[in-house]
Amino acid sequence: MENAQQVYSVSDFQAVCNQIMETAFTGVIVEGEVASYKINQGKYVFFDLKDAQSSVGCFMMVYGLRFPIEDGMRVRVRAVPKLTNWGKFSLTVQAIAPVGEGSIKKSLEMLKKKLTAEGLFDPAKKRPLPDKIAKIGVISSTQAAGYADFCKILNERWGGLTVLTAHTQVQGMVAADQIIRALNYFNERGEVDVIAVIRGGGSADDLAVFNDEALVRAIAASKIPVITGIGHEVDESLCDLAADVVASTPSNAAQMLTKDKRAIAENVRADIKRINNLLNTKIDEITEANRQEIVRVYQEIVRKIDSVKNEIAGQKKILDQLNPERVLERGYALIRGDIKLGNDISITMSKQEIEAKITNIRER
Repeated sequence: MENAQQVYSVSDFQAVCNQIMETAFTGVIVEGEVASYKINQGKYVFFDLKDAQSSVGCFMMVYGLRFPIEDGMRVRVRAVPKLTNWGKFSLTVQAIAPVGEGSIKKSLEMLKKKLTAEGLFDPAKKRPLPDKIAKIGVISSTQAAGYADFCKILNERWGGLTVLTAHTQVQGMVAADQIIRALNYFNERGEVDVIAVIRGGGSADDLAVFNDEALVRAIAASKIPVITGIGHEVDESLCDLAADVVASTPSNAAQMLTKDKRAIAENVRADIKRINNLLNTKIDEITEANRQEIVRVYQEIVRKIDSVKNEIAGQKKILDQLNPERVLERGYALIRGDIKLGNDISITMSKQEIEAKITNIRER
């Protein structure tokens, strides 16, 4: 007598297999070489992903193809495994990106040619940085060294600017969508004068996200001027080509966004000296009868200059006392987040950034 076993219809068996795989693999990342690449009806993408021993079929929608792909390229896909209705195992691809310097370079060249033909990188569309910058929207990983260098140089050169930061990943398969959301956020709010997209140096794989077609188009479409500071001087991305202004590094971006207070102070001193010499020369040229009046006017000008200098020094002292960084240096902390039980909050101290969860709230 046969053992009692569950009997499935073919369709039910296929559905159960897919349910098991979806539970076991909510999203799997697979790397391999592209083969048999083709697009059907302008919207369905089919290809095989292979290595020396094995091959697996892949399927995706063309709108998800944000990097140009061709046979022979090495790629990494984020996908869900699936058993099709006709019994073939395949990967339903959610995201795909080239891997390795050669594949990344080839994909970049293909996309660059396409977007150049569309006029996306036309120099006539570039906007200069605003003359007066009070608020900067920064898109970066706040844990990255490039972000720390950017902020340090901003404060050293000028200070007093408002910096609104959108923390995102700056490499990996989810980074492009996070950066796009940050760009949309700043554009929808309209609070900043310029947007800076920054990331320090890295390998070709690390920087590949900045050749993502959707991200490149989002930068080109920004209503607010965008400056990029990505990688090192030798690195070039399509995001750089789409931006209004390109800096060679995050530090260089900070330099381009700010004036040098030391240079300005030196220029002012030079101007005062030049005016002083000019006045002395003019005084020497006039007749003795008018000399005393000119000297009086000159002395009044000097007194006013000294008065303004004293006033500026006083205001500088007040601003320095109000600087949040000085408060943090005295042992205080800045807390960001919605103060409710169970919520995550960010605690900023003088030399530390702390992520915490609220476990208790009591009235004082």
